[in-house]
Amino acid sequence: MYDIDGFDHPAATVADLHRRGRKVICYLSTGAWEDFRPDAGRFPKALLGEGNGWEGERWLDVRRTDLLEPLMAKRLDMCRDKGFDAVEPDNMDGYENRTGFPLTAADQLRYNRLIARMAHERGLAVGLKNDLDQIPQLLPDFDFAVNEQCAEYDECGRLTPFVAAGKAVFHVEYELTTGQFCPQARKLGLSSLRKRYELDAWREPCQPSVSATRATVAAVSSSAPNTSPVTPPNRRTHRRSSSAAAPRPAPAARTAWTES
Repeated sequence: MYDIDGFDHPAATVADLHRRGRKVICYLSTGAWEDFRPDAGRFPKALLGEGNGWEGERWLDVRRTDLLEPLMAKRLDMCRDKGFDAVEPDNMDGYENRTGFPLTAADQLRYNRLIARMAHERGLAVGLKNDLDQIPQLLPDFDFAVNEQCAEYDECGRLTPFVAAGKAVFHVEYELTTGQFCPQARKLGLSSLRKRYELDAWREPCQPSVSATRATVAAVSSSAPNTSPVTPPNRRTHRRSSSAAAPRPAPAARTAWTES
């Protein structure tokens, strides 16, 4: 399973991975503006808030679905047209950050559900990225979960509603060793591995539990018609202070999270 940047990779890359029996997820930032994207100029300035801690990125005002829906529709159309199986919409927890807008939990729920609905309308499975606080409300809308560093921050137990519902949880750690997080991950039924921040080809997976394997199989067969979610994440966590922007990862690094 490969999680690759939706803009940076052509349909030929997706097709090649499919020929090799891989499922492919389309990484998109749906909650933050990125100045390096080809459609960056289409975003009205009124949508752009504070920096999100990554160079060249700013939070979006997710209350303005009148402006964001057509913009995100074009991005999701791109993922569909390139043949992706699923989408990983990132930056979906702005309401918990200093965005420059008075976003509420209700605003975030409304927007996250909109993104999930639009993905499903295009035959794409969709994963909930982080946003642990809203799992109970969003569980019916999303086909799988993507999480970074829940073990490091003692939060993995909050992902179990997905497992209980037969939906896969794809989880990555950067700082901890597999010996520190794999036992709990297996117990909870998560599909987990360790990666470097560079997101190169190196990975160290946990041996999956039976429940994690079953959840993965269920996830890839029960979401949008004839689609399957793929495993995830790009390094986009927002525990970083928004006062200092971190350099963007190199393009190759942003697209290298894999699980075979």
